[in-house]
Amino acid sequence: MATVPKDTSSICCIWVGLALFACLFADSASMASSVDSSSAVLIRVDQSGKGDYKKIQEAIDAVPSGNTQNYFIWIKPGIYREKIVVPADKPFVTLSGSNANRTIITWNDSGEIFQSATLSVLASSFVGRLLTIQNTYGAGAKAVALQVSGDEVAFYGCRIISYQDTLLDDMGRHYYRSCYIEGATDFICGNALSLFESCHIHSVSEGEGAITAQRRDSPQENTGFIFLGGRISGTGNTLLGRPWGDYSRVVFAWIYMPREVAPQGWSDWNDPSKQRTVFYGEYKCYGPGARRSLRVAWSQELSNQEAAPFLSKSLINGAQWLRPSPTHFRRQKGSAPVTEMVDLGV
Repeated sequence: MATVPKDTSSICCIWVGLALFACLFADSASMASSVDSSSAVLIRVDQSGKGDYKKIQEAIDAVPSGNTQNYFIWIKPGIYREKIVVPADKPFVTLSGSNANRTIITWNDSGEIFQSATLSVLASSFVGRLLTIQNTYGAGAKAVALQVSGDEVAFYGCRIISYQDTLLDDMGRHYYRSCYIEGATDFICGNALSLFESCHIHSVSEGEGAITAQRRDSPQENTGFIFLGGRISGTGNTLLGRPWGDYSRVVFAWIYMPREVAPQGWSDWNDPSKQRTVFYGEYKCYGPGARRSLRVAWSQELSNQEAAPFLSKSLINGAQWLRPSPTHFRRQKGSAPVTEMVDLGV
């Protein structure tokens, strides 16, 4: 059980951007190896005024730029109506509730996909725990609940809810464990390399929506969405995925699939040329929606050997960066000392 204190023109531009992004990831990996993961600076967010801040963004703003120590932002139960950004220059931040059903971050926005998110995580080495993150805009436009653009990012026991483009899993290596993700249209999209373990994926599509729209653009990119264990549920027919990028890569392994999964399983998004380049695989899935007899011929039933590279955290080099919750906490300078502990229930 984890505890926290109670008082407590442009190709050149593109290449330059990619180079800077690669340097940022390398720097973050180097720093991560020297950061003490067992302890953290504690910041408390409480709408009643009994914490350090009343708003989550205020707590994030209090983390110093370029910090090299863990910051644990403990969010007391409540509905936080905020549009939140964790900037790229603030790595090693954890946002944690104690119950996802009672700690809710909500906003109502739509429009350009990179502008609509309720919570945008641009920083590396970020952890989200036991939170609901939602965009209540509804149908009719792109309305992201969570954008993840940092490297080495993990979410545990979170509820991520919207309708279209719910989770913009943009870039980097990511891990989602025991999360609930809800939407209707392309609601897990982007070009990250991500492992979704024991997650519940729920489609509210009224027609034939799609769960994934993965954006891998070339065979050289080591990106893709891997769903390992867990289940799908739905209220109407849904596709497993369609290709945002020409080399889109998605694998479902050991997943329960209900009858709401469309028999064909996958779409080429009205571009037959993508049938030759996408990688859409299924491995030992089960349930009435997992029957392969009517699947599109260009999807794959993976063999044991073909599936093996996708079935562990080594896919995302998880052993190098996934870290346990801290067990020791200290306060920022000038804050009251840590005096009492409370069980987070995880």
